[in-house]
Amino acid sequence: MRRNISFSILFIFVLLFISCKSENQFADTIIVNADIWSVDQNNPKAEALAIKDGIIINIGKNSDIDKYKGEETEIIDAKNQFLMPGFIEGHGHFSGLGSSLQNLNFLKTKSWAEIVKMVEEKAKTSNKDEWIIGRGWHQEKWSDPDEQLFEGYPGHQKLSDVSTENPVVLFHASGHGLFANKKAMDIAGISKETPNPFGGRIVRNKDGEAIGMFEERAMGPIRSAYNEYLSTLNEAELHDIWLEGITLAENECLRKGITSFQDAGSSFKQIEDYKKMAENGDLDLRLWAMLRHSSTQMKGKASKSRVVGAGDNFFTCRAIKTEVDGALGSYGAWLLEPYADKAGFVGQNTTEISEVDKIADIAFESDMQLCVHAIGDRANKEVLDIIEKKFSREQKGKDLRWRIEHAQHVDPIDIPRFKELGVIAAMQGIHCTSDALFAENRLGNQRAKEGAYAWRSFLDAGVVIANGTDAPVEDVDPIESFYASVTRKRVDNGFEFFKEQSMTREEALYSYTLGNAFAAFEENEKGSLEVGKFADIVILSKDLINCPDDEIMQTKVLYTIVNGKIKFQSSI
Repeated sequence: MRRNISFSILFIFVLLFISCKSENQFADTIIVNADIWSVDQNNPKAEALAIKDGIIINIGKNSDIDKYKGEETEIIDAKNQFLMPGFIEGHGHFSGLGSSLQNLNFLKTKSWAEIVKMVEEKAKTSNKDEWIIGRGWHQEKWSDPDEQLFEGYPGHQKLSDVSTENPVVLFHASGHGLFANKKAMDIAGISKETPNPFGGRIVRNKDGEAIGMFEERAMGPIRSAYNEYLSTLNEAELHDIWLEGITLAENECLRKGITSFQDAGSSFKQIEDYKKMAENGDLDLRLWAMLRHSSTQMKGKASKSRVVGAGDNFFTCRAIKTEVDGALGSYGAWLLEPYADKAGFVGQNTTEISEVDKIADIAFESDMQLCVHAIGDRANKEVLDIIEKKFSREQKGKDLRWRIEHAQHVDPIDIPRFKELGVIAAMQGIHCTSDALFAENRLGNQRAKEGAYAWRSFLDAGVVIANGTDAPVEDVDPIESFYASVTRKRVDNGFEFFKEQSMTREEALYSYTLGNAFAAFEENEKGSLEVGKFADIVILSKDLINCPDDEIMQTKVLYTIVNGKIKFQSSI
């Protein structure tokens, strides 16, 4: 009996020792004197937190965290600056962002003449027959348009004159159109007889000659010609070019406070490359990707690309991407009624509905989320119809979190269907103010007011919104997208686009953190600052909850921390 009592006392002592040791474990890093917005409803505000092995082990007051301080603990004094979960880019194109940083970037250009000049300078340093690639131009944003326009686009002549020895391809900001010079068109075999493909259009002048602009699926021959050029490079050279772009994309994101990136469309090979990078510890931010191929290419193969949490949770692929229409700026958004500024034209259905239906089946069979690009109200309705059919037949009651990417222009009667079907509205705040220059012209006042970037209507209906930038379509900067989300004002001229559809500050931060995590089935690991979650953190110079509207754009990223490690620190 005495022996049993002694054993019990010893057992209790061991438990107390283990508990005490656990309670007083030393942190790798402690952040103190912070104005913490945790995005945790149960503990929204705090002053300090402790990190061990990349995980938050406590969060609270400075006095609560002091006991985790050891001789080797790194201490970061936040100096009362605003600390929040790292931004999650909810829809972008990671390798595309990298390419945009390697090639000509036209996001800030204001005229066709400026673009032609940039190409001319690039041609001077390029080898003969080397392709010149650029992206980011948008004809609606030119303050000094070309004097001769065809349906809003310039002709190719000036561009061709400055690049006679180099094929040139300049992608529209939306990615849903491109402009080519004469040499590129000649290589691709474009002539008066070249037909328009399904879901695309070659813009022509009155004589039937291509002016250089190719919309949606009509980009195919030019892309094929460029891919043939790339095929002349060996695999190692191509991989090195790609890897350089990925590194540039990572650095750009970390500099802007982004700790996770949701990639909207990668190939089988890219998925495998990302997985290897994660497993080798070569990714500096967390990457979540959507597989993108045709149904024929993915049938029986998609599940092999399903990866969850590779490389200490730095890479996941658990979604499939497709699309049904194009972009509003290039008249590609598929509408229920014709464009207000293009009589009789309702946009482009770029992928046949039967193909999207097949891809939806593959997503279900592979246990992957379906993510469908839909911008116009007709496009959104068609996707909701597909999802409703699938759910009623096979998925009723299951938490699939299928997503509509963009959901920019929705018939108000379809908004409640997002909630009923559990569909995520993966929207981009910055698209609202970026498109504000032409959206009302395209849609007319009523459609623009009631269903364009209708965040308030979605939120009031209980729909989860995932936020982002669609980089490189827009700058990947989350601060400007946040500003657009809460003010619906353009930064350059203050133009306000139907303020009544704006988000609150809290809603906008949620959409950029825990909302995006939820949209990727990752809300238990990140998106808020809670014990047990990843220490993915950003420290900012402005309090995004309380600072005046006109100070939001002054916000600087001071620290970006991923998995408890400082990945970016401002020099100011």
